[in-house]
Amino acid sequence: MGRPRVVSYGLGPIGLGVAEILLQRGYEFAGAVDTDPAKAGRPLRELLPGVSPGVVVAPSIGDLRGHRADVVVHSTQSRLHHVLPQLHPLLEAEWNVISTCEELSYPWYGYPDDARDLDRSARAHGVRLLGTGVNPGFVMDLLPVVLTMPCREVRRITVTRVVDARQRRLPLQRKVGAGLSPDEFAAGVAAGRIAHVGLPESVAMLAAAVGWAVDSITETIDPVLDAEGVVRGLHQICRGIMHGQTASIMLDLTMAVGADDPRDEIRIDGVPPIHATIHGGVQGDQATCAIVANTLPRLLAAPPGLVTAIELPAALIPPRGVLSV
Repeated sequence: MGRPRVVSYGLGPIGLGVAEILLQRGYEFAGAVDTDPAKAGRPLRELLPGVSPGVVVAPSIGDLRGHRADVVVHSTQSRLHHVLPQLHPLLEAEWNVISTCEELSYPWYGYPDDARDLDRSARAHGVRLLGTGVNPGFVMDLLPVVLTMPCREVRRITVTRVVDARQRRLPLQRKVGAGLSPDEFAAGVAAGRIAHVGLPESVAMLAAAVGWAVDSITETIDPVLDAEGVVRGLHQICRGIMHGQTASIMLDLTMAVGADDPRDEIRIDGVPPIHATIHGGVQGDQATCAIVANTLPRLLAAPPGLVTAIELPAALIPPRGVLSV
C-alpha cells in the first residue's frame, strides 16, 4: 500500500486532531462525515487546512458509499451500543476502522455477542477493527502490560491516574461532572452520563494479557468537591476481583479541575517489583490523537478481524515520509 486513503468520521477535537497528524504525514483524505449541521456540507479544508479541494463533509456515511478508502478514523461516541449502527456499515463496505470508542477497546468484556458479530463481519469482509486511545488503549492497560515483561511472577497490578481536567477539552470536563452540584453529579452517574468510560474494559484487557481469570469487575464513582461543595470532577475506581475477595487489578482514576499532583503511576507487585511514575501524566487529548495515528499502520498490517491494543506491535512514530505498510 502506498499512500493510504482515509475517511474521517466525526470531526470533533479528537477527530480533527488525528486528521491533522495524518495530513502532515501525507495521507490522502477520501472523505469526511459529521452529523453536525454546522460542519456537514462544508469543504473539509475549511476545518482542516491543507486538504485537497473537493472533499466535502457528508452528513452520513451512506453518502460516501462507492468511495475508495483504506481506513476510516472513527471518533463519535464512547458507548458501544451507540456506535454499532455506525460500525457495521463500515465493515460491510470493506473499510478498515480505527475508533476512539472506549468500549470498543475490549468489547469482549461488556458486549461478548456484539464483539463476536463485529469480529465475524470484519473477517468476512477482509478488514480490521480496533478501538484505542490514551485510556483505554495505553496508560491503564497496555503500558502496565509492557511493564510486566521483566517480571517472572506478577501478583497484583495497581495503576493510579490523576488528571487536571483544566488541561483537557470541554466535552471531557462535562463528562466528569465539573461544575455540577453533588445531587446533579449523582443523577448523572445513575443515568450513565457522568463517568470515564472504559475502566472495566481496561481491567478485562489487563487480565486477558496476563492470563488471569477474574471473578468479577467492580466500579465506584464519587465526586471530587471544591471548598464550596461544587463538583470539580470524579474519583473512579475499578477493581478486578480474583479468589472471591482479592483485588488483583486496581485502576484508580481522578479527573478533576485543578487536581493535585497529576501523574500516571504503575505499581506491579511481582518478582521483581516494578514502580514507574510519569510526573505530570500523559496529556490525554494529544496522546489519543497520536496513538490513533501511530497505530494505524500496524492495524492495516494485522490479520482481518476485531483487534485489541494488546495484540498489536508497539505503535512507534513512523520514519518521516514512510507511509506504506
